[in-house]
Amino acid sequence: MEKDPKKEFYEKLEAKGVSRRDFLKYCTALTATMGLSYSCVGKVAEQIEQAAIKPRPPVVWLHFGECTGCSEAFLRTPDVGGIILETISVEYHETIMAAAGHQAEKSLHDAVEKYKGKFVCVVEGAVATKYNGAYGKVADRTFLEIANDVVPKAAATICLGTCACYGGVAAAAPNPGGYKGVGDALGINPVNLPGCPTNPLNLLGTILKYLGKETIELDDYGRPVFAYGESVHDNCPRLKHYEEGNFVSEFGSKEAELGYCLYEMGCKGPETYNNCPTAKFNDATSFPIQAGHPCIGCSEPDFWDSMTPFYEES
Repeated sequence: MEKDPKKEFYEKLEAKGVSRRDFLKYCTALTATMGLSYSCVGKVAEQIEQAAIKPRPPVVWLHFGECTGCSEAFLRTPDVGGIILETISVEYHETIMAAAGHQAEKSLHDAVEKYKGKFVCVVEGAVATKYNGAYGKVADRTFLEIANDVVPKAAATICLGTCACYGGVAAAAPNPGGYKGVGDALGINPVNLPGCPTNPLNLLGTILKYLGKETIELDDYGRPVFAYGESVHDNCPRLKHYEEGNFVSEFGSKEAELGYCLYEMGCKGPETYNNCPTAKFNDATSFPIQAGHPCIGCSEPDFWDSMTPFYEES
C-alpha cells in the first residue's frame, strides 16, 4: 500500500521534534513575516506541505568569508530548520554534510554538474577579490574562483547574511583582502537576505516565494520588501511614536521593566531595515532591543564602518 505523502511529511517533522502544532505555529509566524493576513495561514501551511511532497529544489550552499552564524541561526532554531530542510534538498553544505576533504569537493562538483541551471545557490560569506582572491581559499581554490564557477550555473542565487550581501565584517576598513558581497564581486543581482545573522523565517519565506514562482519584490539593496520594507524603529515594541527626539513608551506602567527607547544609547533602529521586532529570534522569543541591547544596524551595507560607534553616551 502506497504511503500518504502528506502523512509522511508530518512523520518526518515529528522525527525532527517538530509536532503538527509546532508546524502550524511557525506557519502563523511565517504568514505574518511575509506580510499576509491571518486567513492565509492554511494556504502557507499547504504550500510548505506541497513543496515537501514534490521533488524538492536542489540547493548548493557555499561558505566563504564568514563565521557560519547564519547557518547556525537556522540549525539552532530546530523547528524552522527542520521545516527548511524538508522543503529543499541540500546537495552541498560544508557544515552539515558528512563528507570531508576530496569527497566533499566531489559532492560539490557532482551537484553543480547534475543540476546545472536548476539548483538554487545559497551563499554565506564575503568574497575576497584582491591579489586574485588569495585571502580566502577552500580546497586550493579561492572564494572568487569557486563563486565564478558555481554561481553562474545556478537558477537563482540567495545571499544569506550581511557578509554575503555586502561584505559585512570581512569588508570593514582597512579590508586588505578586498572583501566584497557576492553581487558586487561578480557583478550580479542576487536576492540579498542580510542580517548578522539572518532570521531563518526570512530564508523560509524567500524559499516559499521562489517555489511558488512568485515575484519577489526587492528594494534598492536587493532585499525582499516583505522582510526588509520597514525599519526596526517602525515596529519597535519600546515605542509608541517618535517625534523630534521625543520618545514615548507604549507600555505605560511597564516602563520600568522594559526601559525607554535606546536611541540615545546609540540604537540604529531608525536607520536599519529588517523585521527583527516582528519575526524575532530563538523560536520568536526575543530580539536585541527587547533584550535591552541597542540595534547595531547589522542588515545595512557597510554597517561595521558607517554605524559605529555602536554605543554612545546619553
